[in-house]
Amino acid sequence: MSEHDVKKAEAVLKEFDKESDTMEYTGIMKKVVAFIAIAFSLFQLYTATFGVLDAQLQRGVHLGFGLALVYLLYPTRKSWSRHKLHPFDLLLAVLGAAAPAYIIFEYQQLVLRAGLVSDVDLAVGLMGILLVIEAARRVVGLPMVCVVLLFLGYAFAGPYMPGVLAHRGLTVSQLVGHLFYTTEGIFGIPLGVSSTFIFLFILFGAYLESTGLGKFFIDLANSIAGWASGGPAKVAVLSSGLMGTVSGSSVANVVGTGSLTIPMMKKLGYHKNFAGAVEAAASTGGQLMPPVMGAAAFLMAEFVGVPYIDIVKAAIIPALLYFAGVWLGVHFEAKRGKLKGVPRDQLPKFTKLITERGHLALPLIVIVYLLVSGYTPMRAALVAIVLAIVCSALRKSTRMKPMEIVRGLENGARNVLGVLVACAAAGIIIGVVTKTGVGLKLASGLLTLSGGLLLPTMFFTMITAILLGMGVPTTANYVITSTIAAPALVQMGVPVLAAHMFVFYFGIIADVTPPVALAAYAGAGISGGNALKTGVNASKLAIAAFIIPYIFVMSPVLLMMHGSAAELLLSTVTALCGMVALSSALIGYLADNCKSWERVLLVVAGLLMIQPGIVTDGIGLAIFATILIMQLKRSKHDVAATVSR
Repeated sequence: MSEHDVKKAEAVLKEFDKESDTMEYTGIMKKVVAFIAIAFSLFQLYTATFGVLDAQLQRGVHLGFGLALVYLLYPTRKSWSRHKLHPFDLLLAVLGAAAPAYIIFEYQQLVLRAGLVSDVDLAVGLMGILLVIEAARRVVGLPMVCVVLLFLGYAFAGPYMPGVLAHRGLTVSQLVGHLFYTTEGIFGIPLGVSSTFIFLFILFGAYLESTGLGKFFIDLANSIAGWASGGPAKVAVLSSGLMGTVSGSSVANVVGTGSLTIPMMKKLGYHKNFAGAVEAAASTGGQLMPPVMGAAAFLMAEFVGVPYIDIVKAAIIPALLYFAGVWLGVHFEAKRGKLKGVPRDQLPKFTKLITERGHLALPLIVIVYLLVSGYTPMRAALVAIVLAIVCSALRKSTRMKPMEIVRGLENGARNVLGVLVACAAAGIIIGVVTKTGVGLKLASGLLTLSGGLLLPTMFFTMITAILLGMGVPTTANYVITSTIAAPALVQMGVPVLAAHMFVFYFGIIADVTPPVALAAYAGAGISGGNALKTGVNASKLAIAAFIIPYIFVMSPVLLMMHGSAAELLLSTVTALCGMVALSSALIGYLADNCKSWERVLLVVAGLLMIQPGIVTDGIGLAIFATILIMQLKRSKHDVAATVSR
């Protein structure tokens, strides 16, 4: 990749991923920031090795490091210099570290006061809450801040709210005490998960990136699928799926793999709007792909109360179905446009790749084995981090230098800031919900709106998750929807894990849903295409993500919950056939170009096969098979007619 392409990719990442738009220090400030970040990572590694501190202490240190780095790396205003620290940001960085430090140093006294808030407690707590909100504005974005402020406003406006939304209201002292000095608010479960599991998995991803695993995945995908019809687009799907096993960011995944795959797709003949859409749809699916998935998956394990490996196990088949849907869309588009692959002699050799760089994937294999064997996610991630460094040293060409190992500690701390701030801000929302009981009230309202019917309830939940996802990151989106919407599904008899996975999916798919589709916009930024058209194409390719959650809610066997192996196989096969039908209908090609009425029937067939049941599956398969046979005959006839000419 040329220097121009690298700079373009970096510019796109900074434009569409707020977490990447940081200060660019030189000299002493660069060393200061690096020192703080490395100390942060070392603290996390120490507690993971020798045991975490008490909940509020562990989370307090975690938040203190995080806020200090946020205010040093993200300026108050975009117009301020990106090379020189403003005194105001330095002040906020000090206060950001000091507010959680107050809890650490006054921990015993706070415990003895048992919830009674002194004047000093109130001042420090209020400052801490405001610092978290301002950090969210800088790193996560204004929509997240608006949601937080809306909930805070509700906490005070309870007596003036209509009907079931009314509550007694809270005083400033009560709210600050609950949000900042208990484990029900900012220092609640989301920040707890961030301070243990999430940090280590993100650090693991930073080290895998340093070893060159991303380039290995792209080369591996090229060797497997680059020669096929529409090869570069299939490479984008495969490489993004592989990258998704360790990366939790849709936009970063688009830029990382798209910088190579999108130009290849355009060169092959794909339209720039479609090329950007392929990468956006595939990269967004990375958050659905085990074993790492997105940060919200760790929160799900805590909220649902199951081991993380159960979340991984439940996610496998839906994730594979999602990527199968994107792959099929790419394949049908390639067939429709008669797009060929890259000649085999221009592609990397599979055997050579595995021989020379296959050892880089060993940490991924080991972390899956450890999770399956019953290791805690924290212990599994810790072992995998060490193994990533050791495995890179097996060959001179992949060996990390000592400074690269140290830089991995810095990058891991930097990469966690977005998740950390989102978790802290989401804690404010959870704190208001637990203190006022608004979660159950909103869930009841959702059930009333849907008339107590499952499908309308799922539809309204989907719309809520997508709307929130247009401006709120997946982690915070999941926290909000799992608190408000998931309970409504559970009250309808949906298994808890299926309900939480439902809102998780739609929070993620917001990244490719116009009008605010950040992953699609990033893809368009690299391809030079129209952002809105790229988003529409990405939504079509990601159609599986709009359908699969409905399948596993109505048929939880896809999440490997209950049911026999035969039922699982039948549900998977019919769901896959449904994906084929829907993808061909949206692209307009199956075995031949689709007529309008064929596309309508294919949509019907796809939806019927998605609805669990022998009768619906049978009718859907019959319609699909009839159209496929007709198109095969038509295609042969067209070929014969062409040859006769």
